[in-house]
Amino acid sequence: MASSRIQVTARQLSKTLKKKSRFDIGIATELPAAYKKFWREWKLLKPAAVHFIPQEGKWKRDELTGETLPIQNIPLPLKHPAEIYEGIWGGEAVIKGFQKRDMHRRRVPHYWVPVLKRTVVKSEVLNTHLSVTVTDRTIKLINDHYGFDHYLLKTPACDLVSMLALKLKKQILSELMNGCPRYAHDPQKQKEIYEEYKTYLSSYTPEEIDWYGLTWPEALNKVAKIKEAANKPIPLKNVYRKNLVEKLKEAAIEAKTPTDDMSSTTSWLSKMNPFGKKDEA
Repeated sequence: MASSRIQVTARQLSKTLKKKSRFDIGIATELPAAYKKFWREWKLLKPAAVHFIPQEGKWKRDELTGETLPIQNIPLPLKHPAEIYEGIWGGEAVIKGFQKRDMHRRRVPHYWVPVLKRTVVKSEVLNTHLSVTVTDRTIKLINDHYGFDHYLLKTPACDLVSMLALKLKKQILSELMNGCPRYAHDPQKQKEIYEEYKTYLSSYTPEEIDWYGLTWPEALNKVAKIKEAANKPIPLKNVYRKNLVEKLKEAAIEAKTPTDDMSSTTSWLSKMNPFGKKDEA
């Protein structure tokens, strides 16, 4: 009996001491499920391997010794400089490591930086051309997906990484949700573009599109503005005016003067309103 009580107490203690996530603190508790879904796709989902080739299975045999060893697909440590968010690098990043340049000397720190180039891409949904900084892998992925829009819409946020790419993806989804209004001058083209890309809307709700691509500060700021708009105080003069009108209606004062027109009634009410403007003498 005592042991069962100890187990229950330990279970309750573990729940109490459970580490809180960023969504359990402060105003972040009011973030909707739509943003939590995007956050999981962006920060928690495992990105595709770019800088190494993952091995399949759980075990492998050493060809020299014949020893059976576990397979460990450990991703390389990557650095994301500020420039990565201003371009579309196709999942590539800066690799920090060591390089042994001389067999008789110690290894030295080294950074491997992807080759960047400036190019122009076309978004069919947005009906515009964009000049962006990309890598060779980005160009290959765009060609593999048969278009820039298809590449953004099919690639999860954890592989896009770049805020530029995420903002463009959100804008494309918003355009599709509204029926491609940029092609309103050409109904036939508008229908063709919408029919080609509308399948991507099935993965998102309008609320999820609204919260997609927001950084953590942007999401918190949006929640704060929503709360401020919902709790916006009503001026007391408006409250008093509303109460006064309701009392006048209840007392049926308006019914005593049926011949008065609307202008005279409004003038009479304005005289009774303590907050209205007074006529100058």
